[in-house]
Amino acid sequence: MYGFINTCLKSLVIDRFGEEMWDKLRDSARVQDTFMTYEVYADNITMQLVSEACRMLDLEQSVVLGQFGEYFFEFCKRAGYDHMLRTLGGNLFEFMENLDALHGFLSLSYKEMNAPSFRVEKNNDGSLLLHYYSDRRGLCHIVPGIIGAVAKDFFNSKIKMEIVNQIEEVESMGKKEHVVFLITQSPAFLDKDFPERSLQTKSLNHVEKNDTVRNLEYPQKGITLRAFEPVYPDNLCIDLKTFCNAFPFHIVFDEELQVRQAGVTVQRIVPGLQSRCSQLDQYFNIQHPQVTFNICSIRKFINSHFVLRTRRDRMPMAWRERPMLELRGQMLWMPPLRSMLYLASPLLRSLQELEEHGMHLSDIAPHDATRDLILLNQQRLAEIELSNQLERKKEELHQLSKHLEEEKQKTDNLLYAMLPKHVANQLKEGKRVEAGEFEECTVLFSDVVTFTTICSECEPIQIVSMLNSMYLKFDRLTTVHNIYKVETIGDAYMVVGGVPIPMSSHTERVANFALGMIISAKEVTNPVTGGPIQIRVGLHSGPVLAGVVGEKMPRYCLFGDTVNTASRMESHGLPDKIHLSPRVYHALRNKGYQMEERGEIEVKGKGRMRTYFLQRNLKVTESEIMGLLAPNADSDRMMNHSTQASQLLHYRPELKATQRLQKADSFPMVPMKYGDSPTESKPPTRFTEPEHSTITGITIQYSRNNTI
Repeated sequence: MYGFINTCLKSLVIDRFGEEMWDKLRDSARVQDTFMTYEVYADNITMQLVSEACRMLDLEQSVVLGQFGEYFFEFCKRAGYDHMLRTLGGNLFEFMENLDALHGFLSLSYKEMNAPSFRVEKNNDGSLLLHYYSDRRGLCHIVPGIIGAVAKDFFNSKIKMEIVNQIEEVESMGKKEHVVFLITQSPAFLDKDFPERSLQTKSLNHVEKNDTVRNLEYPQKGITLRAFEPVYPDNLCIDLKTFCNAFPFHIVFDEELQVRQAGVTVQRIVPGLQSRCSQLDQYFNIQHPQVTFNICSIRKFINSHFVLRTRRDRMPMAWRERPMLELRGQMLWMPPLRSMLYLASPLLRSLQELEEHGMHLSDIAPHDATRDLILLNQQRLAEIELSNQLERKKEELHQLSKHLEEEKQKTDNLLYAMLPKHVANQLKEGKRVEAGEFEECTVLFSDVVTFTTICSECEPIQIVSMLNSMYLKFDRLTTVHNIYKVETIGDAYMVVGGVPIPMSSHTERVANFALGMIISAKEVTNPVTGGPIQIRVGLHSGPVLAGVVGEKMPRYCLFGDTVNTASRMESHGLPDKIHLSPRVYHALRNKGYQMEERGEIEVKGKGRMRTYFLQRNLKVTESEIMGLLAPNADSDRMMNHSTQASQLLHYRPELKATQRLQKADSFPMVPMKYGDSPTESKPPTRFTEPEHSTITGITIQYSRNNTI
């Protein structure tokens, strides 16, 4: 089928059910997203789309095809065929009677079109019998949808269509599905909301013109002409030679298919027709309608246009390499002579085809509109080719745009991994990023114990592998607890809670993250000892100043005494311990955390401080801290934490490091729930302190209301 059909089906799904449903249908049917209008596609693509639509919508195929038929009629009107369809006939019978002629005309543009054939009959009770013939089985339910929409829109009437017979016939071109519909047409209905149609206006004008014609008077007699009756001559006033030259492609044959008369040009192209006893079916095949070549079948389809093609084996040897000539015309039965007149013209679509057949425009009678049709269709084909090129370019641009959007998304994701989203967006827009002051946040530092020794005794690739394994686990935890990773320097890992998105639970988030770090570190192998690595973790809460520093490789950095104190907590900590400052301890107290006092220690640059160690969170399970989906959270909380850790993520010497990492990462990640619900932050309060300030022991120059 042509892409026009599949495009219509796509448009139907999108209009009725949305773009998302089309994407699901297309993926399920495994077909492409876009179809070229004048390109031929395999029939199974359309049938696959219909079958999947029936399955996904849980509808019968007859219902889906009926809706498609109605929509196809509207789609054709929107595509520019509205006027052409309206002029097919003045009533439903005439419309259906001329459907084959319409398909014949469209075949000039759609060369590979294999359209169904229609034959309509009138019953005595006013009902109609519509015969539908098609090579494609199972599509007959489209017809009621189309004909019903035509009757309603063009003729302001309702119809009822039912299948009264459905058989499979063997014709000359193979098996065909033959379905007979009984059409009952109800009287025209009046609907207040029914739009006034141009056809009605045209019909009124047509009636007025007819009345004018009927009221014409004979100038000689002064008699008004009320009804038209044709007048036939007593004898045919044309000689045989003139007739054969005036209609150079006509053929007269009898009930036995013996040729009794032929036009001069068709005799020249098919010399065998000059013999009076030649059989028409020896020199031609019927291409349309696809019926058996006998007088009964031809008379059955007498109202259809007939396309005959010359048989290659009966042509002169010099002409057998040429394309076979096709004739298109109408069959006229002549009862007195018991013969059939085939009044035809050559079926040629372009000047190129005219040349390929070794013909010239002079071979076609001057009165034959085929001359003009060839010239007009030459221009039409050029327009179609241009349209095809535009469609291909449009599809290429669509694919490039889609690819560009995917690449842009990758770039944005990479940028958002390096900078906060609102900061990155400001930089992309070329705006200056103001330094922001955060009154309360929690900063964490960690490092690997004996990292210097490990570096001195291992290959560089081993160090990179160890750090990468550890940082991948830590990065995963930042997503679980929604905290911001500031940077990594060597073995040092720095995160902050409450920046750049202010949130009240920043201390709990960072504390839970620290507990997850201790558990995750047990899954990373020390390349020197073969056991798990050990890390030190330090936390402190307080105000910070945050902003972007530099233009090349800009980083979102934190400044302030809080950063300095958190770093001191880490450097003065112990292996596999989470070292807390007094401020963090007071923030976590009475919130379900188990902590122990370390006592007073000497902290470089701070003097003596009373510090604490964080041991565990008594309110949540370790699986929740790690962002792992536990089968039963309530029973999981009742388990002993140390037992659960060994079941889920505890270090096991018998497993290799990569195997342990894969086992832990095989669980789906579940973000941990907190009391607050942070949203995308607004830019923090701009720093407007005095122009000289000392932060982390370094004097930094500030301009009021400017970036760092």
